[in-house]
Amino acid sequence: MNWSGGKDSALALYHSLRSERWDIQTLLTSVNEQFGRVSMHGVRTELLTAQAERLGIPLTLLKLPGDVSMEEYDDRMQTTLQALTQQGSTHSIFGDIFLEDLRQYREEQLKRVNIIGAFPLWQRNTTELIHEFVDLGFRAVLVCVNDKQLGAEFVGRELDLDLLRDLPKNVDPCGENGEYHSFVYDGPIFSSPISFTKGDIVRRTYAPSGGTDCHSDQADSRWDTGFWYQDLVVPGL
Repeated sequence: MNWSGGKDSALALYHSLRSERWDIQTLLTSVNEQFGRVSMHGVRTELLTAQAERLGIPLTLLKLPGDVSMEEYDDRMQTTLQALTQQGSTHSIFGDIFLEDLRQYREEQLKRVNIIGAFPLWQRNTTELIHEFVDLGFRAVLVCVNDKQLGAEFVGRELDLDLLRDLPKNVDPCGENGEYHSFVYDGPIFSSPISFTKGDIVRRTYAPSGGTDCHSDQADSRWDTGFWYQDLVVPGL
């Protein structure tokens, strides 16, 4: 199960478990080694571990350097997937909804190690999906927003119906175009809620090297896409 810790992967896992078609062997998450956080989402790995514990599913980390090229990302992913196939994995489940080019990229990479992609949310209406997420009792908070589409006032907000009403019309309800990312801290597949406190809100500029990370502090005049992050802190750390 490709696990970002956000709402789409949580809802995809919910439906995968209910279908009884799958034996979920592990959650696979890309993390930034330098910062100790989930790639793109910016969530601390301690909270990622807490999610895995409450789901009762082992966690596999794909560790990436701070500034990773797509070539190195693909190589490290291939190595990780090959190890999982040796443990019996045959399919890789994603929470993607409608990005055709992303699905094609994933399936091409999976073919190299004889793994089949599965997309339980594919082509679902995103307004219906987000209402289903809330109605099922999932709880999440926005941890990253793209400042081209959402202001800093959205980061850190609870993902609820009030937030959905406040989203600009050009923003997909599920943030499928990268408008926002979330952290799920409770729901029907969790054994108990995850405790955290809200820390600093910071802005980062997307790294222009062609990598997958967006935690670079170094701005580049050719790029002006910034992201606002809500730091979530584990009590006692």
